[in-house]
Amino acid sequence: MADNDPLSSALSGIDNAESVGHLTQTVEPASNIIGSVLEVFYDRGYINGFEFVEDGKAGRFEVELKGAINECGSVKPRYSAGADDYERWEKRFLPARDYGTLVVTTSHGIMSHYEAREQGIGGQIIAYVY
Repeated sequence: MADNDPLSSALSGIDNAESVGHLTQTVEPASNIIGSVLEVFYDRGYINGFEFVEDGKAGRFEVELKGAINECGSVKPRYSAGADDYERWEKRFLPARDYGTLVVTTSHGIMSHYEAREQGIGGQIIAYVY
């Protein structure tokens, strides 16, 4: 991969695996950010689960897919969004209102834009899934 962005590579790998109907996808290298994004995907019901596998290097995630993802990807550049800006970014990255999830990194960690909006905190949009 030329773009050297592990999150972007991880998400396009998941996206491709989903589109050809695979049930698992290996994501490497593992990172805290990728783990947190997978956590949001899991919480929102897009994947069945994931597991960290230690491989003596950076480690990797084994992701269990369930065919629920139409598209996912990382957002570049990372846009800052205030707590009341999410709707604007939903329109830009998601196909319909209340359909799909933006993944936001905030001072309280990485979470879905629904959670961030509920807590009234802004952050940077790093990924989307629907």
